[in-house]
Amino acid sequence: MATFSRQEFFQQLLQGCLLPTVQQGLDQIWLLLAICLACRLLWRLGLPSYLKHASTVAGGFFSLYHFFQLHMVWVVLLSLLCYLVLFLCRHSSHRGVFLSVTILIYLLMGEMHMVDTVTWHKMRGAQMIVAMKAVSLGFDLDRGEVGAVPSPVEFMGYLYFVGTIVFGPWISFHSYLQAVQGRPLHSMSWLRAYESAVSFHFSNYFVGFLSEATATLAGAGFTEEKDHLEWDLTVSKPLNVELPRSMVEVVTSWNLPMSYWLNNYVFKNALRLGTFSAVLVTYAASALLHGFSFHLAAVLLSLAFITYVEHVLRKRLARILSACVLSKRCLPDCSHRHRLGLGVRALNLLFGALAIFHLAYLGSLFDVDVDDTTEEQGYGMAYTVHKWSELSWASHWVTFGCWIFYRLIG
Repeated sequence: MATFSRQEFFQQLLQGCLLPTVQQGLDQIWLLLAICLACRLLWRLGLPSYLKHASTVAGGFFSLYHFFQLHMVWVVLLSLLCYLVLFLCRHSSHRGVFLSVTILIYLLMGEMHMVDTVTWHKMRGAQMIVAMKAVSLGFDLDRGEVGAVPSPVEFMGYLYFVGTIVFGPWISFHSYLQAVQGRPLHSMSWLRAYESAVSFHFSNYFVGFLSEATATLAGAGFTEEKDHLEWDLTVSKPLNVELPRSMVEVVTSWNLPMSYWLNNYVFKNALRLGTFSAVLVTYAASALLHGFSFHLAAVLLSLAFITYVEHVLRKRLARILSACVLSKRCLPDCSHRHRLGLGVRALNLLFGALAIFHLAYLGSLFDVDVDDTTEEQGYGMAYTVHKWSELSWASHWVTFGCWIFYRLIG
């Protein structure tokens, strides 16, 4: 019986199970996710109510066809039957009961006579959601929780709501109406956070380029090798920050001279305390140099954990996969077997996207809409907690999750 080393086991697990499963899942659901997002954005445009309901009917129809093709006709037939019963019993006080009996008869006939078993079972989830919605609406009308019988487009919009028609879950008619009203996207908070982060970034770049100009103009900032003189003072590398490979690259490229100073005069001297302790001491020193305001201390302390976890996780993945996925780019003569393959590029892009996510989260504290007095005095603990609470402490949770994953694959 063949035996596998731990590295070979994780490599086989990744290539033979995880990646194919993720790819197959994305092939199935990416279109549904895109339609859900498109509908939500459309509902925020201030369209007339009937157009909003019509758009979710269209989205639901398209999603049903994408997953079930022409077998979707059995879901459509059930929804039409439900509205017919609801319309005929619109003056009754037992609409929930009539709908329940009608749906029960329809489902029993479908199971026993109308459709072959395989096809019917494929549609069972969508049929169940439509049935639950219709019955709940009927009883809500009887109880007075819904004031009037919905129009056909409202009723069909509820039953075919694109966010629930394929995989569920059941939602009430009231919840559906709230969704169609177009409440603000939570991701808008992330857009504002990213806007604040980018504004802060460019302020840093401006100061960095200005310092390059003044130092160079005064005669500093050059290297000399033999007879060759090169003016090569560089303070910031904006592209490495805005399109990063890793958070380690971000903190290095943010201010190269300061990064060099912290590495040589703080980190290396603190290494005797251990790597993680040296990282904390380095960021603590940076916080003190920046004035030690609460929000800066919170950002820098968070950066300490983020960069450390990212570094050790990517180092372990590079060893297990024998791939060039370290926080810093490998040297041309590295010993990794996988250097430029599709999987390596995808993993590096994933960590790059994760770095942008962390940057937006951390940069949300530097709000462009805050008045100058507050900005000059510094942001307090309450402000910091409030801003990160708006984003559900997402970056910290993701970092914790990465650390758990690092420990699991150890």
